Amino acid sequence: REAAELRRGQRKPRSPHGWGLLVALWLLAFYEPVVTEGHLRRKNLEFIFIRFSAWEFAGCDKLWAGLVTTLCHHIRQHFGALPLSVFHVLGSRPRFASGFSQREWILKKGTCLRLWGLLLVLAVGIAILLVALLVPGIKDHHALKVVGSAVASLSGSSLVLGALSILKNFLISEKKKIERLTNSDRFAGQLGFMSKIRDEVEVLVDFLAFMEVFERRRLRVVLEITSLDLCYPEKVAGVFNAMATLLSDANAPFIFVLAVDPSVIVPCLEQTGCMKGLADNGYLYLNRAVTLPFSIPEMGARSRLRSVEAAIQTREDLLYRIIAGNEADSAAVAWIHEAFRCLHDGADVLSRYLPENGANVRRIVNTIPITLRLLLHRCCAGAAASAAVPSPRAAAAWVVLADRWPCRLSWTLQCLEDSGQNYSQESSSQNSYCQDYCQDYSQDYCQDYSRSSRRDFGQNSSSRSLWSIFQEHAGELSALRQPLGKVLSLDGDPQLFQEFLARDFPFGAVQARQLLGVTVNLDHSIRHQMGLLRALGRL
Repeated sequence: REAAELRRGQRKPRSPHGWGLLVALWLLAFYEPVVTEGHLRRKNLEFIFIRFSAWEFAGCDKLWAGLVTTLCHHIRQHFGALPLSVFHVLGSRPRFASGFSQREWILKKGTCLRLWGLLLVLAVGIAILLVALLVPGIKDHHALKVVGSAVASLSGSSLVLGALSILKNFLISEKKKIERLTNSDRFAGQLGFMSKIRDEVEVLVDFLAFMEVFERRRLRVVLEITSLDLCYPEKVAGVFNAMATLLSDANAPFIFVLAVDPSVIVPCLEQTGCMKGLADNGYLYLNRAVTLPFSIPEMGARSRLRSVEAAIQTREDLLYRIIAGNEADSAAVAWIHEAFRCLHDGADVLSRYLPENGANVRRIVNTIPITLRLLLHRCCAGAAASAAVPSPRAAAAWVVLADRWPCRLSWTLQCLEDSGQNYSQESSSQNSYCQDYCQDYSQDYCQDYSRSSRRDFGQNSSSRSLWSIFQEHAGELSALRQPLGKVLSLDGDPQLFQEFLARDFPFGAVQARQLLGVTVNLDHSIRHQMGLLRALGRL
């Protein structure tokens, strides 16, 4: 991307290290950054990855404060303590350019005038003091010495105070400031505590905006939050509150990657007071907090091998090995455009099934490109070579189905999976019977018998539609309303679900099995819970 930007005539990116540090300090002191149209059009990005393991701070009373301090520490470490310290004292928030101006830096006239005024007053004071001390006939005037000393001291003290403020911020980091606040005995009674935390976060956001203009590229801070499902419920809710604080600014360049098990997190959220107004439903809270759900499907054989290989490599000196590869992207882009065209086309029946909630629409739009790329990858890898690959429109419809009716779809898929397992068991018993039967009859007869048995069982599972499977087991789902009540509340209109599967998008079992392997916006823990309930019901 940076090479493409250079070919477009953009200037080369720079960093606040070496000579770049001196340039950054000069601009911090005397210039104000301006966000221009050209800056907003820049395509080159730099991602700053920060790993936050909640388990490391589990023993702390303020787990959410650990998230903020980790963020402050890594940003300070990435850019250096000196630029951030100078920004605290002299820096200014970037402002947007008026019109189509491409000027990215504007001189701080007020700062320059104040500085020149202080230097001029300091020079005058020193000159008066030197005259009073060195010129014969004048050095006996005590009043002149007092005036010179006072003028030099006042002007010099202003400069010294500014330098001390920079030194103070250099020695006392944002992390130490927040830790000092949290360790205070008056922590519980500090009404303005969250305001102070928000002020520190705002300074970081403004500093990142300044560095974007200086480095001539966009910046994104990616916080990877792991091990949250190992913490106590109230601390889990605290981390979500900290995320809301960091994302309260619409221009905040933060991206949170939350790696959790929903079946563990949801009960934790429901035990705290953050569920008020949401009918004590943790799934609804997660749906509102997460803008791009990515539920990882079950591992295949190759993925398990890769996982084992990765685990072995962490024991050796291959920890930092980077594997890079390029693959053709034109087919994926064409599929994504086609899927989005179907969503946006008012004449297409798919558009009538889109949710009214803007957050849910963003989830669907974010999920479709990933689903299509995974589908194409499996197709190229030969996983779908034996069957027709679903069209982009069908894949988009499947994403909408998983988002609008996660409970009913999970139930249908679980029933389909159970019927496949029953088919395998019955096929095994039929093959065993056929082998015994072949001892007395001809081999040709036995082959015909085996083929007809497989054909009968295949007709019961692979050729069926998802709607017929759901209809057959709807009564069983109705009997499980109490244990699955919270999950059922996630579903949309049941009548629309019937029209979707029975009339407009009659997905079959074969298509469902193809798409299930690339489905990332369906919480698979729901299906596992249903399988457990069905198994218990058969005991």
